[in-house]
Formats: sequence, C-alpha cells, structure tokens
Amino acid sequence: MRLGFVVNPIAGMGGRVGLKGTDGKVEEARARGATPRSPDRARRALDAIAERVPDVTLVTWGAPMGADLAREAGFDPEVLGEPAGEETTAEDTRAAVDAFLDAGVDVVSFVGGDGTAADVAEVLEGTDTPMLGIPGGVKVYSSVFAVSPEDVADVLASFERTELREVMDIDEDEYREGSVNPELRAVARVPVGEDLQSSKQTGSGNVEAVAEGFAEEVDPGVTYVLGPGSTVGAIKEALGFEGSPLGVDVWRDGEVLARDASEAEILDALGDRNVIVVSPIGGQGFIFGRGNPQLSPAVIRQCDIEVVASRAKLDDIGTLRVDTDDPNLDADLRGWTRVRVGRFESRLMEIE
Repeated sequence: MRLGFVVNPIAGMGGRVGLKGTDGKVEEARARGATPRSPDRARRALDAIAERVPDVTLVTWGAPMGADLAREAGFDPEVLGEPAGEETTAEDTRAAVDAFLDAGVDVVSFVGGDGTAADVAEVLEGTDTPMLGIPGGVKVYSSVFAVSPEDVADVLASFERTELREVMDIDEDEYREGSVNPELRAVARVPVGEDLQSSKQTGSGNVEAVAEGFAEEVDPGVTYVLGPGSTVGAIKEALGFEGSPLGVDVWRDGEVLARDASEAEILDALGDRNVIVVSPIGGQGFIFGRGNPQLSPAVIRQCDIEVVASRAKLDDIGTLRVDTDDPNLDADLRGWTRVRVGRFESRLMEIE
C-alpha cells in the first residue's frame, strides 16, 4: 500500500485553552499557553501503522507536516515537498494532497479536524482515491475519521471496499458564540471499517427530568465541572445560571467559579472533591475527546465522572467512547458506567 500522510500541525491547539478551535486564533492560542496536539496523535497513528499494516510505503510532506514524525516512527518516507512558509496553511495541505495524487497513493490519511478534512476532500474530488482522518481537531463532526489514532491502522490493514461519507464543518466564530450549524462541505470516499466514527447528530428527548434530578442531588462543597451541550446546559439552568452552551463551566455551592473555562482555569477552580458532568455526542457516543478538550487528562484524573443523557440519545449511539490523548487513561475509563437518563433512573452503558 502507498499511503499519503499529511499533518496539520496546528489543529486542535485552541481546545484546551478554551478557544473551541484554531481557525484564525493560532497566535491567541499560543499566547494562552497552547501547545500542539496533532503531532502526538500523528505519532500514535504512525506507530500503529508501522506495527499493523504490512508492506506500507509512506509518502508524506516536509516537517512539520509529516516527514519528521514518520522518521521518528521508523519509516523511510518519500518526501514530496515542503510547507511554503514558517506557518503552515490550508494551501500547504492541498498542495501535499495534490502531490500525493501525482505519486499514485492508494489512500490519503491526514491528521486534523473538519477544516483539514474539507481541504483534503476538495483536492480528492472527482478521483477514486479514498481519504481517512486521524482526529486531531477540536470539532470533529465529519464521518471520515477513525475513532482514535490507533484505529486508523486497523482500518487500513483490513478494509476491502470504500464508501461515500460526509465532510461537515461549522463556522468557528458562530461556534464560539454558542451557535452550531454544521454545513456539508463535501462527500468523500472513505475505507470501510468498524472503527470509523459517525457524523455528529443532534440528540432528542426530554432532558428536563435529567436536569431536575441532578440539581436535587448536588452535594455541598463539591466542585462540579459542567461540560458543553444541551443536556448539560439544562443542568446549568436547573442550578440557576446561564452557562456557556459550548464551553465548560465550573460551579460550587451556588457560585459559578469559571465560565467557558480553559484547562488551566478548570484546574485552578478544583477543590477537594470534584465531579465532571458530561453528555455523549449524539451519533458518535464520545464523552471525552470531541468538543471538550478542556477536560484534559489532568482534569479528568482529579474528578469523578457523571454521564447524563436522554434515553433516545443512548438508543441511537449504543456505546460510549473516549479519546483523551492519553491511551492509559482511555484504558482506565473503559468498562461499564452508569448514565443518568431521568429524574431517578439510570442505565448501564459500556465505554469502549
């Protein structure tokens, strides 16, 4: 297999510092102390590909868009070009993919988010060459991504056919203001495998009972780290405040300690006992790793976890997923967990 491999090195940088994306916000993200996320995820994928995909020939782009990471993982890659400047751009991604096509790759794999997926799909439009994403962005709404970096290797090693899937993206400025309007950017050919994520869907069902039951049972002195989304948003309202709909808010004893908080702000607000409250993403099942990177491994390890959801959402997703950037933590989180689905009711769900 000839595999084209390209990395968007700035994808996901804005997540943990509360920017909900990196489009047009790279310098602000760096000023807030953000560090690159996608290189580590690229390296995890490359290590798995080296182990699980026999006879792969890696075709890539110059550092920091793949060549350096490929060599670190033990590959001797074909490097077809370099980024045009010190700061990589979408045009660099498109140039790399165009070169991959000229070099006759069988699959294009990329590390990034929905914006990167749209750039790759734009170049591949009208060809039969499939694409496969390694999730590295803050918002990952498209169904062209593997569930985790390691799962990319399993899909590449086992697929026998491809299918058409959606590339979705949202306006990050609207997203920061609390408005989510996913737009279909492209339809792309993707290798078929069990470890692909679905497009994000909107949850349905009455969440008021969930919110009321939760609010009735809050404990004094406990710090609640309330994640994004409409279900947890109903809990924020039941607690008596208007939260950030797509951000993380921290609340204790009737006081909002941090609103739309970054990872650092969450860590500063934690107390002796802490509880993260999250709801799975509809259609995908992720409770960590999509849309809430502020809930980092450092935060999660200091908290208990409460998952809330409507019954309809759980019926739709079937299982829960995690992708925290820390494989050891992901392994610790996997297993059965109790999900609040009503005022008093709960349901056991497996985290895979």
